[in-house]
Amino acid sequence: MAAVAPYSARAFAGGAPGWTAAAALAPASVVVTIGIVLPVVILFRYSLNQYTPAKMMVDAFTIENYAKFLTDPFYLAVLFRTIRVAALCTAICVVLAFPMAYCLARTRSRFKNLLLMAVILPLFVGNAVRAAGWMVLFGNRGFVNSILMGVGATREPLQIMYTEFAVVVGIIAVNLPFVVLTLQAVLEGIDRAIEEAALGLGAGPWRTFRHVVLPLAMPGVIAGTILSFILAMNAYATPVLLGGPTFQMMGPTVYNQFAGLSNWPFGAAMSFVLMTATLLLIVTSNWLAQARYRR
Repeated sequence: MAAVAPYSARAFAGGAPGWTAAAALAPASVVVTIGIVLPVVILFRYSLNQYTPAKMMVDAFTIENYAKFLTDPFYLAVLFRTIRVAALCTAICVVLAFPMAYCLARTRSRFKNLLLMAVILPLFVGNAVRAAGWMVLFGNRGFVNSILMGVGATREPLQIMYTEFAVVVGIIAVNLPFVVLTLQAVLEGIDRAIEEAALGLGAGPWRTFRHVVLPLAMPGVIAGTILSFILAMNAYATPVLLGGPTFQMMGPTVYNQFAGLSNWPFGAAMSFVLMTATLLLIVTSNWLAQARYRR
């Protein structure tokens, strides 16, 4: 047995027949290919077809769906609104999440697990349920307006529902736990001695944060930013419930093309425009952040 064990370890590390890295990755690769890559390829093919009210979708090879989107002021306004809301929500999430994550990473309290549960707990509730909760708060007869009118701050209920403010608040509430947990995991890996050394050498708290903590936490900031931006760009339930029909974002608009209008070619083209815009913005911001803190 003593002679067999080292041989088995060497065989596994060196790639024994039938158990190579490719074989280990094969099941996941098959699932990803069938469940993600293949549908995306089919959807791209649909985006090159034509739409007619009689036949719904006609096989073709044209870019008129993309041209229609890029030349229509309404759809361009929806795209830019989505980017603006996603960028705003992401920036606010990072600013709010960093202090929370830092406190969680540095606390030595016996209640740390309870604090982590308080962050994780909202994730057990669906986005639609959380949006419904904000509707109760922001409605014309909701909690916020009732308080404002009760204390005499306003005579008429404020229009909070079906506004960009309501959508931004709702998306932040959904994305904030993800960003906190991402940053907290990275901040826990930063040795306290590094901060203590900076403080001992005369750097104040702000300089220590700016020149020590933030650069070391930048991988978590980038990961949290990417995660929050993707979730905000593709948000559906929150814009529908809190934004209403007058506040259009890309997620509900794409869904309406498929389910409401049955215009699959144009809906597929909109999906790829949204995907491309998201990827380009993420890659650009990631490159700028790395270039800034690489110096």
